[in-house]
Parts: sequence; C-alpha cells; structure tokens
Amino acid sequence: MSVSGESRGRSQQMRAKAQELNEAADRSQDPEERQRLRDKARRLQEQSQQENRMDDRGMDPM
Repeated sequence: MSVSGESRGRSQQMRAKAQELNEAADRSQDPEERQRLRDKARRLQEQSQQENRMDDRGMDPM
C-alpha cells in the first residue's frame, strides 16, 4: 500500500473510532465521562481532518 493509502486508511480508522466514542458518550450516564469521550472524539476528528488535508497536498505529516 502506498503512503497515501496508508494515511487515508489511518484517517478512516480515526473517524470510525471517533464515531464509536461519540456513541459511547451518548450511552454514558456520567456527565464527566460523557464530556471526556466527546472531547476525545473531537480531537480524533480534528486529527483525521488535518491528515486528510496534508495528504491531499501531498505532504507527509511526519
């Protein structure tokens, strides 16, 4: 797999994990845990978007 393909796959995995975290937050009864999960999901989504932008420009994030 190319570097671009690997990066795209990693971004997709991050988005999937972020979705899982948001769903777990929806199920959580504890407000602090819910917020922690949502914050972690948001960070993963932002990181995924950043990697996509770099990949689209042909830049290596490392």
